[in-house]
Amino acid sequence: MFIQTEATPNPATLKFLPGRDVLTGEPRDFRSIDAAAISPLATGLFAISGVTGVFLGADFISVTKDDTDWAHIKPAILGVIMDHFLSGKPVLLEEQADAAADEAGEEFFDEDDKEMVEVIKELLATRVRPAVAMDGGDIIFRGFKEGTVFLHMQGACSGCPSSTATLKNGIENLLRHFVPGVEAVQQI
Repeated sequence: MFIQTEATPNPATLKFLPGRDVLTGEPRDFRSIDAAAISPLATGLFAISGVTGVFLGADFISVTKDDTDWAHIKPAILGVIMDHFLSGKPVLLEEQADAAADEAGEEFFDEDDKEMVEVIKELLATRVRPAVAMDGGDIIFRGFKEGTVFLHMQGACSGCPSSTATLKNGIENLLRHFVPGVEAVQQI
């Protein structure tokens, strides 16, 4: 098994490409070993000293570290990923994953804004999320209120130095252009 790595705009996050599907359905972002309990793969990665975040995408794994040098932890990360896929274990424990999905943050918006929210979600799904996934992250719609779109950034996007520029110069401009009524984008 050959696992490729790619740098992300976030110097604390590295993207690992195992050359196979990682996760079907919605991506998962784990920021603690407790949250990772639903994923044997993420739990194994958190066992490596220096790992502070694991993001599971469709065909990649983004790993975020503390100030530890990549040269010290990258071999261990590659080993955990390889061992996991060769073992045949599931990436997520289904019953626990379903319960965790139910606990995900609820969306908020006025019913009068439902059509506008659908357009916002479509733009995010078709134009923003694929580009952000290439950088090892994801952006999730959380709400819309009084002209402001609220988004949650995950994976490499969470804590990335360029995330504010991405939000303001990229996503905000896109949404303002295509969706009259959108005035601002805010990270939550």
